[in-house]
Amino acid sequence: MSDTTADQIPGKLTPSGANKRVRAGINSRAVVMTLYLVFLMLPIYWLLNMSLKTNTEILNSFTLWPSEPTLANYATILTDPAWYMGYVNSLIYVVMNTVISVAVALPAAYAFSRYSFMGDKHLFFWLLTNRMAPPAVFALPFFQLYSSVGLFDTHIAVALAHCLFNVPLAVWILEGFMRGVPKEIDETAYIDGYSFPRFFVKIFMPLIASGIGVAAFFCFMFSWVELLLSRTLTTVDAKPIAAIMTRTQGAAGIDWGVLAAAGVLTIVPGALVIYFVRNYIAKGFALGRV
Repeated sequence: MSDTTADQIPGKLTPSGANKRVRAGINSRAVVMTLYLVFLMLPIYWLLNMSLKTNTEILNSFTLWPSEPTLANYATILTDPAWYMGYVNSLIYVVMNTVISVAVALPAAYAFSRYSFMGDKHLFFWLLTNRMAPPAVFALPFFQLYSSVGLFDTHIAVALAHCLFNVPLAVWILEGFMRGVPKEIDETAYIDGYSFPRFFVKIFMPLIASGIGVAAFFCFMFSWVELLLSRTLTTVDAKPIAAIMTRTQGAAGIDWGVLAAAGVLTIVPGALVIYFVRNYIAKGFALGRV
């Protein structure tokens, strides 16, 4: 009787054949991932490409890279007070909103995660419905309220307006992280003589540091990219960069190079925030709360 090799058995893969199939699968996934990354990065590259061109080159020719790269567009933004103050104003009210939203959401999320009270589920759902509402619904009420109390065109006005959307989101995120912390830790801390503020700051908050980072990230990003409320509630003193970018029409038309440079600089803060909280975001996805 002759020996039957693995190559002669139908459907039987030799080790070399299996390795080839594995390598082919890896290569195909690498190609798909590369194409996906190129698709994602193409708008950013094109924005950077436009920011290094003159307005004449942008309008009169189609090139994949600048024929004569220039930093004049960035110089315009960094030397014109109307432009760079827009970035300063945006950073001020975004940081204020992030701090206020997280500070308010922490005790609220703790209450939802640790206690049961009448209407807790309905109240929690009501908070989320505020996040679902479009900002246009609240633009006119905020405008009239802030105009009457003297908060119009201030940083705190925009920061408080964004809290209407960011606080429910932060509560929802933090509540999920807090539910993952055993209640026995609270009881043990009280037995050891910890007061609630000391326990919350010294013990509990370090345990949910990932949740705080995720909540702060989403609050920052929403407040940074939001346009309608920030534009409606400001005119001069607290005008954000997003509002300035919508008013680049001049006698000579739109200055596309300056607008593209402003867009590139607008991406930088968000990219830095993502870099510093990337580990927290990964933990948030792992816990299923993001």
